Amino acid sequence: MASATDTTKREGFRAVLRSRIAQIIFIWNFAGLAFLVIGVLLLTEMRAGLTDAQFRNLRTQGELITNLLIETGTVQGDPYPYINEPAVREVLRRLLPPIAEGARPGASGPRVRVFSADGRLIADTDVIYDRLEERPLALGEESDIGARLESAARRVEYLRITPWRPSITTEEEIERGMRGEIARGERLNEKGERVVSVTLPLRRVQAVLGVVTLESADVERILVAERASMIPFVLGATIAIFLSSLLLALFIARPLRTLSAAADSLRLSGATRLQLPDISKRKDEIGALSHSLEQMTDALADRIDANERFAADVSHEIKNPLASIRSAVASARAAQTPEQQSQMLAIVAQDVVRLDRLITDIARASRIEAETARGDLGQVDLGALLFDIARAYETPPGEKAHAEVHFKGARPEGALVIGQPGSLGQVFRNLIDNARSFSPEGGTVTVSAQVLKTKEGQIVRAVVEDEGPGIPPENLETIFQRFYTQRPKGTAFGGNSGLGLSIARQIVTSHSGKIRAENIEGADGEVRGARLIVELPLAGAPRH
Repeated sequence: MASATDTTKREGFRAVLRSRIAQIIFIWNFAGLAFLVIGVLLLTEMRAGLTDAQFRNLRTQGELITNLLIETGTVQGDPYPYINEPAVREVLRRLLPPIAEGARPGASGPRVRVFSADGRLIADTDVIYDRLEERPLALGEESDIGARLESAARRVEYLRITPWRPSITTEEEIERGMRGEIARGERLNEKGERVVSVTLPLRRVQAVLGVVTLESADVERILVAERASMIPFVLGATIAIFLSSLLLALFIARPLRTLSAAADSLRLSGATRLQLPDISKRKDEIGALSHSLEQMTDALADRIDANERFAADVSHEIKNPLASIRSAVASARAAQTPEQQSQMLAIVAQDVVRLDRLITDIARASRIEAETARGDLGQVDLGALLFDIARAYETPPGEKAHAEVHFKGARPEGALVIGQPGSLGQVFRNLIDNARSFSPEGGTVTVSAQVLKTKEGQIVRAVVEDEGPGIPPENLETIFQRFYTQRPKGTAFGGNSGLGLSIARQIVTSHSGKIRAENIEGADGEVRGARLIVELPLAGAPRH
């Protein structure tokens, strides 16, 4: 069991490392660390400053030593002056103290060498004091972490990370010093260390008797010490960046891979709903994304279910007129008289009209659903839209309509809503057509609109009223369902497909609005008609 668990963990870790996001996190985090490490190793500006300061320091010391050697280490001979070699070595021995016990080689001062005019070495402070650098073959258990770090820093330094070439050789320095010049430069000493070197002529009167060379490796030792001191911080930064990258990969890349795998599984399995309870509980953006994906798949699943129900309802509703047509045709064939055939053909014609209206409304519902899904929204003056629609229903002079349509009151100003003009126009045409179909002969359909302020903000309320028989109280909500066609007594059968109000609610809901129905009651409590109310948020008001 433990082996299976370990295998799963290893596979999960490998999957995280294969993640593109995890790779980006690691790469860019460690890129910053790499810049830090390179900057620490190079220390270019610090090296330049230290080198210049060391040149000045060596020249000052060299001038003092040279003047002292001219006074005490040279002799005005006959006919030419010469160097008193024992005196020179004694001066250097007394002038430069020996290295302190336990101190690092070179820490007590620069190395000083004196050469004669023919290039022969006369004195060397390293030889005078027998300065030998101890280099243990291996670090023992007693070695402290500082020695280990310094050793590592030295090895790093001598990899020659910085492009560098010696600027001068010892022979060139001596040659230039013999010509009476002061020579300076950087080179490698016998130990392979970078040293800063200054050579001054040892001159008595006008004759150059030799040269004094001072060299120091303090610049490199300081840089090595600086790098050694930075190693613990670099290691700590490396560990911190690795852990932070790993945590980011685990908390970002891994959940995203889980979301991707769940989406692929949803696609391949044919399921309709995505369930990710573990990720959805997270209180961050990934949790919000997971929750949004679950809601999106739920909405899509609800739409699929609604479409399936719609298809089933369409099939059922189409079968009814088809069955009636089939029965009427069979009856017409068996009819004995022309009057009976004419009666059956009239039924067929009525059912054909009913079927045509049904198919037209189904196509309209599908088209409106597609237009609503596209969401091409803009500002719509609902007052002007209602006013124009009501005028379009006005009966031309000299003609008589089943029910008159009038706009009640003045056209409201500033009744702007966010929506699709075509879809909103379809809503109110459906409502007016529905009201007219239920109105008695010679009745009136009234349309009105006004801007109101409610607790939820400013809205535009549009009302369509008729003088029909009203709506049974138990059906005030049912009438908005698809293919609801229950009609009161006295109204024509087959005049409605049962989709008009359903389409209206679908459009109003997609515009963040509400639609409801209520009965108009008189003072005596009798129902005097039906009222359909549409409320849409004013442009600029919060949309829910």
